[in-house]
Amino acid sequence: MTKSKLVKANEKIADSVTSGFQKIEDSVVGTYKKVEDTFVDKCLIHEGESVEDAKKRLKEEQRAREEAGREAAEKRMADQQARADVSADIGAASIEASLKIGRDSVEARRKIGKISKTYIRELTCIVI
Repeated sequence: MTKSKLVKANEKIADSVTSGFQKIEDSVVGTYKKVEDTFVDKCLIHEGESVEDAKKRLKEEQRAREEAGREAAEKRMADQQARADVSADIGAASIEASLKIGRDSVEARRKIGKISKTYIRELTCIVI
């Protein structure tokens, strides 16, 4: 029985705390809404517009700004990706060109070596 009295007491305390919190929350939210309505009415309302219409307009404007921001971010990302792709292509072309120059240089050295050997043989034959 002692346990059941404690359980009942805890439930009573929990109910009172929960209801107290709910009252505070309702009060704060209600006060915020009043302040918001007053601010919209005094500062953000257009001529001939109701507070509710002004709130709808402001929400739509905010949604449009967020959408424009998302689109701008997507465009920036696409531009950055395009620049990165171009950089990679330039880098690959540069490497390919360097390799070709190196191969051409080696081939030229081989040809010069063959020419030099042939020239030396001819000179040797002439001198002998």
